[in-house]
Amino acid sequence: MSISAIALPRILRVGAGASRQAGEVLAMLGLSRPLVVTDGFLVAQGWVSRLVDDLAATGIQARVFADTVPDPTIASIEAGLACLEAGDHDCVIGFGGGSPLDSAKAIAVLGRLGGSMADYKVPHVQDQPGLPIIAIPTTAGTGSEATRFTIITNGDTDEKMLCPGLAYLPVAALVDYELTLTKPRRLTADTGIDSLTHAIEAYVSRRANPFSDTMALAAMRAIAPNIRRVCADPQDRPARSAMMLGATQAGIAFSNSSVALVHGMSRPIGAHFHVPHGLSNAMLLPAVTAWSAPSAPARYADCARAMGIAGDDEGDQAAVARLIEELAALNRDLDVPTPPVFGIERARWEALLPLMCEQALASGSPANNPRVPTIDEMRALYALAWDGRC
Repeated sequence: MSISAIALPRILRVGAGASRQAGEVLAMLGLSRPLVVTDGFLVAQGWVSRLVDDLAATGIQARVFADTVPDPTIASIEAGLACLEAGDHDCVIGFGGGSPLDSAKAIAVLGRLGGSMADYKVPHVQDQPGLPIIAIPTTAGTGSEATRFTIITNGDTDEKMLCPGLAYLPVAALVDYELTLTKPRRLTADTGIDSLTHAIEAYVSRRANPFSDTMALAAMRAIAPNIRRVCADPQDRPARSAMMLGATQAGIAFSNSSVALVHGMSRPIGAHFHVPHGLSNAMLLPAVTAWSAPSAPARYADCARAMGIAGDDEGDQAAVARLIEELAALNRDLDVPTPPVFGIERARWEALLPLMCEQALASGSPANNPRVPTIDEMRALYALAWDGRC
């Protein structure tokens, strides 16, 4: 029997109010001088000052770096690193959505180990730890609070660099769904589809294992019946709680398995056209699923059953058909735009297709897919995504 190498945060607190326990958790870990890495929106909303006050109430004085950017870049990480080096910090708290969490991971690694982010991209794997990372997510999507990855964009080449290794795995994650109650519908939809994609890809990946399977199926059971609910009613607390738990479970699943073709093809769309990550995943998910499913029908059928859209008594072929129909319907119901509706120019899209395919393959994620594409097949899938077809 093969051995599955599983890695998890040392401390995982999940539920309403978990984010208020940051000071207690730092004390448990013997840490006392954090840099909080966040963004301007959370500062303006008052969430950062609440976190800093909670830390101060336990005797911990924190400094704040709030200049993270969507799709964090080498330049934004260097600015955060300069802030870290200006203080005497023993840990980094990532507070926000995927961009602040990814930024915190990168800053923590560079702060202790040095070099530049380009030194750490695949195929390099960074297991030697940087500074300890504490993750407090404010969106139910990336699962970054429980993953051993960060993604940083090279602004000179528009390449989203995948940087893997245990160094990026937070030592603690505080998963508090109450932080998501004020998120707008578009962000809720995009991050929800992102987490659903994580779960599906972790389950169908060639690197799946019994542990990741359990987490992936649990995530699908939590996300599928609740994603439309939270988009219809942002204050639906049971649905918000389920989505937050599902996002973390999906993060655990793909961190201990892998993502696959959807993510490989999605990253170049985000890098070149500044499409939010979850939205670029959604643009691709129906078409890539329909193309990939014949190579792993039983696995995709399991996804349909976990999502509650196929019965246990239905055959695999019927269940897979329901899955593909549901993913297309979810995009329609959540108003996921096609690339041209988003505002991408066709001429620039087509001109960048060779580079997009090259960057997708270089990420390594397509090799984990049940059906591994050629360059021509990826171009055909990008064409289907352009038109919103499966």
